[in-house]
Amino acid sequence: MSDRQGSGQAPAGGRPAPVGKPLLSLTLTAMMDDVHAHAGGVYLLAPHEPVLEMAAMAGLPRAFAAPWERVGLSAPIPVAEAVRERRLIWVSGEEQMASRYPRIALVLPYPFALAALPVATGNKTYGAVFVTWPGSHPPELSDRERDHLTAACDRLALRLERAAEEQRPVHPEPELPAPATTATVAGTLGTVEVARMVARLPYGLCAMDLHGRISYANAATAELLGVRVSDLLGTQLWASVPWLNDPVYEDRYRAALLSQQVTSFVALRPPGDWLSFRLYPSTNGLSVRISRARAVTEMTRTGPRRGDDTPRLATISHVLSLASALTEAAGVQDVVQLVADEVAPAVGSQALVVLGSRAGRLHVLGHRGYPDAHVVECFDGMPLSAQTPGTHALNSGVPAFFDSRQQLERLYPSLNATPDGMAAWAYLPLIASGRPVGICVLAYAQPHAFPADERAVLTSLGGLAAQALERALLYDAKLQLAHGLQAALLPPSLPSLPSIEAAARYLPATQGMDIGGDFYDLVPSRDRAAAVIGDVQGHNVTAAGLMGQIRTAVRAYTTVGQPPEEVMGSTNRLLFDLGTDLFASCLYLRLDPAREVAVMARAGHPPPLLRRPDGKVRVLDLAGGPLLGIDASATYPTTEVPLAPGSVLTLYTDGLIESPGVDIEDALADLGRRLAETGDQPLDTLADSLVRHGGTATQERPDDVALLLLRARPLD
Repeated sequence: MSDRQGSGQAPAGGRPAPVGKPLLSLTLTAMMDDVHAHAGGVYLLAPHEPVLEMAAMAGLPRAFAAPWERVGLSAPIPVAEAVRERRLIWVSGEEQMASRYPRIALVLPYPFALAALPVATGNKTYGAVFVTWPGSHPPELSDRERDHLTAACDRLALRLERAAEEQRPVHPEPELPAPATTATVAGTLGTVEVARMVARLPYGLCAMDLHGRISYANAATAELLGVRVSDLLGTQLWASVPWLNDPVYEDRYRAALLSQQVTSFVALRPPGDWLSFRLYPSTNGLSVRISRARAVTEMTRTGPRRGDDTPRLATISHVLSLASALTEAAGVQDVVQLVADEVAPAVGSQALVVLGSRAGRLHVLGHRGYPDAHVVECFDGMPLSAQTPGTHALNSGVPAFFDSRQQLERLYPSLNATPDGMAAWAYLPLIASGRPVGICVLAYAQPHAFPADERAVLTSLGGLAAQALERALLYDAKLQLAHGLQAALLPPSLPSLPSIEAAARYLPATQGMDIGGDFYDLVPSRDRAAAVIGDVQGHNVTAAGLMGQIRTAVRAYTTVGQPPEEVMGSTNRLLFDLGTDLFASCLYLRLDPAREVAVMARAGHPPPLLRRPDGKVRVLDLAGGPLLGIDASATYPTTEVPLAPGSVLTLYTDGLIESPGVDIEDALADLGRRLAETGDQPLDTLADSLVRHGGTATQERPDDVALLLLRARPLD
C-alpha cells in the first residue's frame, strides 16, 4: 500500500498524493476519524451509465447497504441527490429520513444522522460519499464537520482525476476489518483475570463483531441459551439458537450498530422462560448481557395485561410487506382499503380517515372504523387555513403524534371536545412529488405512546401511501375522463319508436383505458327508422374519437335521406378524407315497419341474428363489402330481410362472441341457442342475459362489447 496518508491531508505544494491502495477505504476512514462519524461509504459513477456503484464501506457490515449497492442517479436517496445537485445533503435523524427518504427509513428505521456529498471536480463528477453518526448527533452539522467533509471529498476527486489521467482505474475495495485490540503482557494477564471474573457472573455475557458473530461467551450464556459455548463461537446468535431465529432479534442488533445506542429485547425460551437481552454497541462490535426477565415471567403466569396485545410493526419484513401492498392499489378506494386492512391493524389503530387536498380545502376520500360515519363529516370542506392538527401537519409536511386527548387539547384548545371519541392520533401528511396530496389520520381507542422507531415507520408509510394516493387520484381522474368521453360519444338513451322496441348495452374492454371504438345508434325519421352498430379498431382515445365521427356521419347521411348503400359508401369515403390509419366494421339497416322488412348493408361486420316470432333463430347471411377505410371505391350491396311483428334482431360486436380458446362458430351457435330460449323476455332483461352469456359482464374482456336489440311491434 503506497498511500499512507491516513489523515487525508494533501502533501506540501498543494498537489494530491499519489493514488495508492486501498485509496477509497483509507480516504473514507480518515474522513470518518476527522468528523467522528462511525460509518460511511464511497460510491463511484459507473462508466457509461447513470448509476452509482458502492466501492467501499467502513464501520458497518456492507450487508446493511445491500439494497443500495447500485443506485440510479434519479433515485430518491441522499447520495444520488448529492450528485444531482452537486451539494452536501444533511439528514438530521430518523424523522427527517422518514419524511424525505421513506425508502431508506423503511429498511433502516433507526436513529442516525447522515451526510452525503458529491465527489467532483469543476467539470466532472466521479461519485459520492456518505457518513453516518449515532442519533445523538446534534440536529445541525457543524461548520467544522462541513469543512472537513467538503475538503476530503475535493481531495478524493483530485486523486480520482489523476488516476483517470494516468489510466489507472480505481476498483471497488473489500470491507476493512474491524480494528483489533492490542495488549501488553500486563494487559494480557489482566484480560485473563477479567475472563475468570466474567465466568463467575450469574448472568450471561457475550461479545459480537460487526457482523453479529460471537467471539466470546461465558458459561452463564451457554446455560441460559441452552447451547454450548463451542457451538456459539463464530456464529450469529439468531442463527445458532433456534428460538431466536426471528427477524425482530436481528433487527435489534442492526438498530444498536447503526444508532450506536443501547438497545434491548425480550425473548421466550421454550417452553416458558423469558430472557432479557441488552446490547451495548461500540465501533467494532457489540457486548450483550443476558439475564432472566422475571417481570415478564410473572406477567405471563397471571395472563397478559390489558393493552399488551396491541399489534406493532415489529419486523422489517412486515414493514416491507405493507409497502408492497400499497403498490397494488389502483383507485383511491383501493388505497383507503389497503391502509385499513394492512397498515391500521399492524400499528394498533382502530379507525382512520384519508383526506385529499384540493382547491385549498380538505375532502374526505374514505374512512374506516367509525360506527357513525357522521363523525368524519366535519373534515369535509375544511379550509387548509383552519387551525387544526391535520391542516398544520399538511401545511408543514411534518407528521403530528398525540399520545392522549389531554395532549391534543393542550396544543389545540379549541378542540376541547374531540368528536370522534378516540384517545390518541397520528396525523401523517401525504406528500408526493413535492406537493401535498392529502393526509391520513390514524386514531386509537386508548392512549397510545409513539416511540421514535414507530414514528419513523409511520412517517415512512405515510410517504408510500402518498405516492399510492397520487397514482390513484390520477387513475381515477383518467377513468372519469374516459367514462365521460365514452358517454358523450354514445347515445344517452334510445328514442321511443311506435313500431320498434329497442335496448342496448355497452361494456368497455378491461385492458386499457376503459374506453373503446364500439358504437351503436338508433335514428328516428318520419316513416322509417335506421339502426347502426360498428367497431373501430383499437381501445383508446383515438378509436373513440373516430367512432364519434362515424356515428355522427351515419346520423347525418341518414337524416338527408340517403339509402343504406349510399350511407355506407359515404361513410367509407369520409374515413379516407379524415386521413386515419384505422379501420372500422359496420352494420347499417333501414327499418320499414309498413312493409315489415329491414334493408341491411354490411362492411366486414359479424352477421346479425334474427329470432322469428315462432322462436326459431337464424344467422343472417348478408351481402356486404370490405371494412370501412380499406378501399375508397368499395360498394356495399344491400339485403332485404323480413321483419314480422314479434321478431327480434340482435346486432352485436365481436367482443360478445370472441374469447380465447373458443371457436367463433361454436360461440355464435351458443348465442343463437340462448336467444331462442330467452327471446320472449322483455328486451332489457334479454340484453342483460345475453351480455352475461359467456361471462363478458364479469370476467376480463380483451375487447369492447356492444349489443343492440330491436323487436318489431305490430302497427296500430
